Amino acid sequence: MECCKPLADFYEAIEDDARIGSNHISVYMALLHKSVTDSESNSFLTYRSEIIGRARISRRTYNKCMRELQEFGYIRYEPSSDPARASKVYLNKLV
Repeated sequence: MECCKPLADFYEAIEDDARIGSNHISVYMALLHKSVTDSESNSFLTYRSEIIGRARISRRTYNKCMRELQEFGYIRYEPSSDPARASKVYLNKLV
């Protein structure tokens, strides 16, 4: 089941990472869903509102989780300062 590998890799990577909480997991799952449904690659364009809706979090939580997921090495995030333009997200190889 190749489609499940990124999910399994993520859960393996966070198993001993005490910094990761439920909001990080929710955001990463929303990003993974967007990646699988839209691009089937490790990089894709997305709007903040899409991820906020899918993860069911606030804008403040989104900003915090995206920053921390990048700091912790799970993603690379190139935010757009213009709400009308999509941001670029890369899901880093975890295993």
